[in-house]
Amino acid sequence: MSVAFVKEPNDSQVETLPDRDLGTDQNLVTQRGLGQLDAELERLNAAIEAARVADDKIALATLNRDLRYIHARRATAELMEAPSDSDKVHFGSRVTIERDDGRRQSFSIVGIDEADPAEGRVSYLAPLARSLLGRAVGDTVKAGANEAEIVEIEIGT
Repeated sequence: MSVAFVKEPNDSQVETLPDRDLGTDQNLVTQRGLGQLDAELERLNAAIEAARVADDKIALATLNRDLRYIHARRATAELMEAPSDSDKVHFGSRVTIERDDGRRQSFSIVGIDEADPAEGRVSYLAPLARSLLGRAVGDTVKAGANEAEIVEIEIGT
């Protein structure tokens, strides 16, 4: 058999990783979200330098892919100023709802990359956020399988 048909592993070869999907939705961010993107750029650049020093080609491939993604997210970020009023729910508002069972929950409506439901930060594209946007205190919205009432709207996240 010819050597041309045998694929021997080579330590200097690393498969190219596919780029992360950027999606097609607007990349709206709060001031906090913009700061998170900048911090992630710094973290990735430091990690890339450490991977270079360690000659870790697999880590470099992964980190470079993530760096391309964060650069693209930073380049397309549209900073939304904090809402100036708390009469209605806006991007960046912090909203408290009361569910049918009496539980109160608060959510900040933020950009895609800064969403963290465990911390009460939901993407403006999430169904709950979509049902809240433009609403006022006293309005009833769909929250999961049930309804909830908006009991408080705060400025900022």
